Order: sequence, then C-alpha cells, then structure tokens
Amino acid sequence: MGQSVGVVEKISSIPGFVRYELNRNLTGSGHERFASSVEAVGPRPAAELARRLFGTGRVAGVHVYMNMITVDLHKGFTSDGLIEVVRDLYQYWKPGMAPPAFEDLVPADEPAAAALPTPDGAPAVSAAEARIPPVLLERSRAALAKWKANHPG
Repeated sequence: MGQSVGVVEKISSIPGFVRYELNRNLTGSGHERFASSVEAVGPRPAAELARRLFGTGRVAGVHVYMNMITVDLHKGFTSDGLIEVVRDLYQYWKPGMAPPAFEDLVPADEPAAAALPTPDGAPAVSAAEARIPPVLLERSRAALAKWKANHPG
C-alpha cells in the first residue's frame, strides 16, 4: 500500500553524480544538503530519503531541491538499486509484511507524575507540569486559587 513515486534517473555529465526527477515536491522551494545520515534528522521527506540512500552504502552525499535529487556516489559505486529506494519512499506496506499487533501501536502508559525538584526554591512540579510553559502554569494556579476562594467547601 502507499503510492509509488514517479522517478526518472538522469546520469550527470560529472562522473559519480546521478540526478533523479520526481513527480512530487519534497522540499518546497528550499535546498537541503546532506553529507551523511547523521545530518538527515527529522521526519521531513527529504531527510527520510537521504537516510535511506545513505543506508545503501553507495552514497557520499545527497542534495534535494524541490523535485530534483542529486546523489554523489562513493568512488567505484554505481547507481544500481537507488531508483527503487526513491520510488518506494511512500511505500509503507509491501507484500509479505506482517501487520503490527495492536499492542505495538498503542503507546505505553506514562508512569504516575512524580514531583521534580527545583533548584531555585519554586514549588515542585510534576513531569506533566514540566511540559507546560511557566507563565501558563502560574496563570492556571492563580485561576484555581481564585475559584477556590469564591467556592468554599
């Protein structure tokens, strides 16, 4: 399942470089360069594609601009098999794959909120409260105190 990406491979006039033209835009109108898989961070399509290309062991660098991908190959390697990596970017289900169990898809329950110590003497906050911006947390506490003052018991 998923949708194959339409890809045309074009050999560059510079040895060791290959270009791919896609039928969809991966970066908007921005350039993205990756010199290694460590630089390909995040869920963006260009970063995911770069990680997959680097995973083949044939690629030294990737440049993505809109629907154009330029791949710098390691010396001595060819582009054999790279077009399939690009074509299958949005393929999330292939024949022979086992479906995940429901338990694998459900996130684990978070442990009970424990108070986190604060070095500046402020009131201790739970792990959940630590995610809330301090300004909003203080406003919420003030509103709760006001409500309790107006509604005793």
